[in-house]
Amino acid sequence: MRLEGMQGTALWHVTLTHPPATISAPELQAGLSKTFADTNQLLATWDDTSEVARFNRYQGTDWFSISPPLAKLLELTLQVSRQSGGVYDVTVEPLVKLWGFASHDASKDVVPAKADIDIALAKVGYQKLQVRLDPPAVRKSQADLQVELASVADGFAADQAGLYLESLGISEYMVEIAGEVRTRGLSPRGDAWRIAIEKPVEEDHVIQNGVNLRDAGLATSGDYRNFFVQGGKRYSHTFNPVTGAPVTHNLASVSVMSPEATLADAYATLFMALGEQKGKAFADAHAINAYFIWRTDKGFETADTVGFHGLLTGNQ
Repeated sequence: MRLEGMQGTALWHVTLTHPPATISAPELQAGLSKTFADTNQLLATWDDTSEVARFNRYQGTDWFSISPPLAKLLELTLQVSRQSGGVYDVTVEPLVKLWGFASHDASKDVVPAKADIDIALAKVGYQKLQVRLDPPAVRKSQADLQVELASVADGFAADQAGLYLESLGISEYMVEIAGEVRTRGLSPRGDAWRIAIEKPVEEDHVIQNGVNLRDAGLATSGDYRNFFVQGGKRYSHTFNPVTGAPVTHNLASVSVMSPEATLADAYATLFMALGEQKGKAFADAHAINAYFIWRTDKGFETADTVGFHGLLTGNQ
């Protein structure tokens, strides 16, 4: 059974290897649509009623009650932030807004003044954020701190949809939303799920390589869909929280495989911030499965970690 739909501007696809006899396709469609909508209700900064938007507006420094799924997600992002020394940081919302990359905003295509960047940077810092799981709540030590969870939103949505399917007893499926994937069990062919990795080009959808997934999540981050060019320089939506500016290295795309799509999504963002050399070194040091594509004068070059290499379709 194959299902698809839209959540906001994101297209999603779900494939079930063994459709359940007790639940109809329309019922599953409705349940999945609600699951994706519920995810938006947690994370969408552009929706004033979402949990994240309400926390961002909150100007106090006391504990702010949130739902258990959001608390677990924020705890995961803080773990990656600490592990990366702050290169990955979900409190970059002031910078995202300043540079015109905020959700549902048109890009400003303008490089901000250094004074404005410094003002925004003063509001950034994962160390100013605390999370607790029981009872679930979040606290900021600086009243104007804001979080932006776009770096994990699609991976989280894929995982939430997978958990919904599993709650119905469905154990073999593939969920994909905006390019982020969660797989469990076998594909309808009776083998691993075959997922395409795009070549990082703006003008078309071209396959760079394929990967075989089983009981895993896959997330890809790149600079080739959301960027602007000013003065001959390319500015992407991935930020360096130290400089307050978009990263400027040659890494065009990175795909990460992890048991959960959410964690893969976070690491893909981190590696885009680190660049091809530091990202590959970090992935190797922490045994994270990743595939890197970067630009050179002669075209694209690629590198992959040992764990990812054996999963590429051309290496089977």
